[in-house]
This record gives sequence, structure tokens and C-alpha cells, in this order.
Amino acid sequence: MILSRLARWTAMPLRAAQVLTGAKDFAHPVIGSAALNARGLHEWRVRTAAHMASRRRAKLAPSLALELLADFERDGFLAIRELLPPTDFAALKEQVIGYAGPVRAMVQGDTTTLRMAIDPHMLRAAPALGALTRDARFRAAMRYVASSAAEPLLYVQAIVRHAGSAPDPQTNLHSDTFHATMKSWFFLTDVAADDGAFTYVPGSHRATPERLAWQRDKALAIGDSDRLSARGSFRVTEDELAGMRLPPPHRIAAPANTLVVADTCGFHARGPSGPDLARIEVWGYARRNPFLPFTGLDLLGLPGIAPRRIGALWAVRDRLKRWLGQPWREMGTMTIVEAIAKVRDQKK
Repeated sequence: MILSRLARWTAMPLRAAQVLTGAKDFAHPVIGSAALNARGLHEWRVRTAAHMASRRRAKLAPSLALELLADFERDGFLAIRELLPPTDFAALKEQVIGYAGPVRAMVQGDTTTLRMAIDPHMLRAAPALGALTRDARFRAAMRYVASSAAEPLLYVQAIVRHAGSAPDPQTNLHSDTFHATMKSWFFLTDVAADDGAFTYVPGSHRATPERLAWQRDKALAIGDSDRLSARGSFRVTEDELAGMRLPPPHRIAAPANTLVVADTCGFHARGPSGPDLARIEVWGYARRNPFLPFTGLDLLGLPGIAPRRIGALWAVRDRLKRWLGQPWREMGTMTIVEAIAKVRDQKK
């Protein structure tokens, strides 16, 4: 008992220091402390992280067109249609669809997400994909929304809806975390408004007084929350949106060759669709310590390292899955279209 208490006290400085990171799980003894959050800890983290993101974005703003800067400030997301010339897009789609590589799958309710890491093997086989990752508008949009020049994790992704015993939790409006976080979708197939379209509440990325008050109330009531909210990904109702003076959610219909980049601190969801949904996209993700004052110094983004990160992360979780868990199961080596067909066969 003495050793156990000593270990807890010894670990406390480290746990306290995690307040200045992106840690968000309310099971954490400091981050989830009801006493500290009643005194404004969570609200301070949200407000301070938003201020730091604004400062970092100001440094990155010169690389983005003025109309896109205005779009993001107003909405919290960017939708850039016809990102690539038609011939370049056709080549990219053909190369990506035809590439066979390791595929992983994760099932959430009635939806399976398939992912292939964009790694050195894929980049050699699909040079048009490499050109996309170097495209100036592609990079500037992701960096600005992420408020960081760190290299994002990039995948080829497919979303497949099928019969399931529970609904997809991603269809519930939510915020990924308390600070600026970037997700992007470059669609290789058309996405209609009623076909699982990305859905976003315009303006919900801003730390307004109403949003800060809502964050504070959610943090204090965390014991009555659902599992995902308790882990720091707060769910929100449309009545609560009205209380924050926010508009209803907007579905983003996106024809192929559209890039959507969003700050997923704002409220978002995957829209409803029929059971035949199967879309393919290049998906990007970036989340960094929200309290950093600088945009660069991304050692894991150095050439030769960045494209290998996903494989390394998967390998670590495979080896430590007993302790960390591993929701991404291996499906084997195949094309993304073959993986979609395999999911359909398995779910019949």
C-alpha cells in the first residue's frame, strides 16, 4: 500500500504536466478533476489552445489564398473543388485504384473503414499520388487548418456501409477534441449530400463565450456522459447548438476531385446514407500539442521518415495490442476495390 501511494505521488508531476499537452481523456486524475474543472481548468485549456492556434495560423496565412482564409474563418472548413487538372486527377485515380498493398479495417456499428498507408511503396507505384502530396494548395490548406507545418498522416481510405447491429458512432455530431485538429478528404469518387457526406456546423470551430460555457458545463457533467464524450470527444445535440448560437449542420456534397479540409474541433459527423455506400478518398490527419508556440520542428516529418510513420505505428500497436488495443485488423494485400468487395461478401 505504501509503495502504491508513493508511485501515485511520484507520477503526479508528470500527470500535471500533461495538462499542457493534447491529452483529453477525463479518466485522467488532473484533466478530469471535478474540483479543478469547477475552477476553470478545462475552459482555460480550450481558450488557451484556441489562442495559440490563432497565432500559429497567422504565421501560415501567407501561403493560402485570401478567399480561402475568409472561408475558413467563417466556416471552420475548406472545400476546394477541381483541385487537380482533369488529366492529372484521372491518372491519380487510376494509379491509386490499381495499387495492391496492405489493407487494414476497422468496424464501427454498421460501417467499415478501410485504410492503406501512403508509404514509399505506394508512392513509387503511384507517382501521381506523390505529386498530390507535393501540391502547393493541398499542403497549404492542410497546414493552415492544422495550425501546424507538421507533416500529416496520409492514407487511401474507403468507407463502406453495411448491415450492422449498431449505428455508426461517427454519424453523431461531435468534436474530436478541445483544440484545433485537422482532417482532410480528397475524394476520388463523387459524394452526394445524402451519401454519407461530411457534415459540419459552420462556425463551430471558434472559442466563443457560448462555446466556452458549453465546454465548461460538459466537463463538469462528464460523469453522466457517454463513453466517447468521457474520453474527450464531446457529443452535441442540435438543441445545444442553438444554445451556442450556432446554425444547423451543413452537409458538404463533394464531386470527385474535391478537397475538404476541416478543423475537427468544430462539430462534425458523417452524414446518413443508404446501405450501398462505398466511397474512396485520400484521407489526412494532423494533431499536435496545442500549446506549442511554433509551427515547425517536426522531426517525424523529415524526408525518409514521414512516409514510414504509419507502418511503424501499426507495428507498435500490433506488438502491444494486449495493453494498447488494436482496432485495425489486417485484411491482407489487395487493391482498395478488392477490399471493399471483401467487406461486402463478409457482411452478407
